[in-house]
Amino acid sequence: MTETRRGRPRSFDREAALEQALLTFWEHGYDATSVTELTIALGIGAPSLYAAFGDKRTLFDEVVRRYQDTHGAFTARALAEEPTARAAIERILREAAAEYTSPEHARGCLIISAAQNTVPASAEVADRLRAIRRANRDVLRDRIQADVDAGLLPDDTDAPALATFFAATIQGMSQQARDGASRDDLMAVATTALSVWR
Repeated sequence: MTETRRGRPRSFDREAALEQALLTFWEHGYDATSVTELTIALGIGAPSLYAAFGDKRTLFDEVVRRYQDTHGAFTARALAEEPTARAAIERILREAAAEYTSPEHARGCLIISAAQNTVPASAEVADRLRAIRRANRDVLRDRIQADVDAGLLPDDTDAPALATFFAATIQGMSQQARDGASRDDLMAVATTALSVWR
């Protein structure tokens, strides 16, 4: 592949390269993914990678944003489109079962698994993903509380506890998927978890 003076290939497709980087981090995690592995996966040299994305950490930050806007966007869509917290959470769980076991990419959720067992030097990466997971839990809590306030759920509904329960269920589904659970297995988990609404 012929490169320009700036080190970027003439045929360089930044969006395709970003998606490939996403898939690589998703499969191996942040620490286990080296710059060399990224250049091989993207089919570009290190100068091209640095010119297009900066360092590994900067690239990962962009990957996380892309993941939230694409593969992980089903949560935001469900919360925006479904009329109740229960309907939204049911949709999230069922779509997670499908997404986390899709053969088109690594199993599980990048936000949940990409920074497990990080080294101390990667603490900021782990902290960032932890903050995203907490924010996702808080969005569920706020949606449940909104239904309580609107009279759609009983006044004694414990919104924080329910949100933590469903966040833990989603995180567990991700790990189960990485351990080989099937879509049907995770659908069964979703059905069981949803029984708490009764």
